[in-house]
Amino acid sequence: MPQFKTYTARLVRTLPLSDYTKHLEFEMKDLPRFGFVAGQWLSFKHRKADGEEITRAYSIASPPGENNRFALCLNRVENGFMSNFLCDLPEGGEIECQGPFGDFILRPPMRDLLFIATGTGIAPFRGILQWLLADSTRHQNKSMTLIFGNRTEKDIYYHEEFLDLAERHEKFRYLPTLSRGDERWAGLRGYVQEHVPDIAAGRSDMHAYICGLDKMVKANRDLLKSLGWDRKSILYEKYD
Repeated sequence: MPQFKTYTARLVRTLPLSDYTKHLEFEMKDLPRFGFVAGQWLSFKHRKADGEEITRAYSIASPPGENNRFALCLNRVENGFMSNFLCDLPEGGEIECQGPFGDFILRPPMRDLLFIATGTGIAPFRGILQWLLADSTRHQNKSMTLIFGNRTEKDIYYHEEFLDLAERHEKFRYLPTLSRGDERWAGLRGYVQEHVPDIAAGRSDMHAYICGLDKMVKANRDLLKSLGWDRKSILYEKYD
């Protein structure tokens, strides 16, 4: 078994995203720069009071930069030790982690991009999009569309950030959709797969990236393949 270096991450900032979800910003202790590729994940470990070591993987929800910081977007899971431990961690608290890992990253050659997410599946796309849009040479003038599905408006994580990115970058289109939006919601309604054909039909020259729970991922993979997409153009990461 390969041995991976273990880092100590210190929590420097916490922001609530909903009643059960938090945005957590960490810095790697004693490390001037932490390198990773947008879309990758980290493995976190902590030992419970009874001595059992718990390990969980979470996508990085921030772009790489010239510093030692990274962010997570976490839901509290009922009876889930690690998610609750991290959400309850005070600023200045520390946890061990390993990584980065994973290949849910942009694949060459650059094409028009379709990102499909629900819930905390938005985490890797926040990092990828911030990285892409920070420098036009990175996206090479290709179009980027994010379809982000949630139940209600209060569940749309980073909503204002994505609205701002879409306002400032003509190549980025942001399409939030709600399955239980109230009468005040003026945006798209329904599940993400209901809106995918509007972007993906007849567009097998694109790359699609899908992140969320297995049922949603499978539905959108099957849909894209039914629209004539090659499976190699469909990349995905499941959270269950």
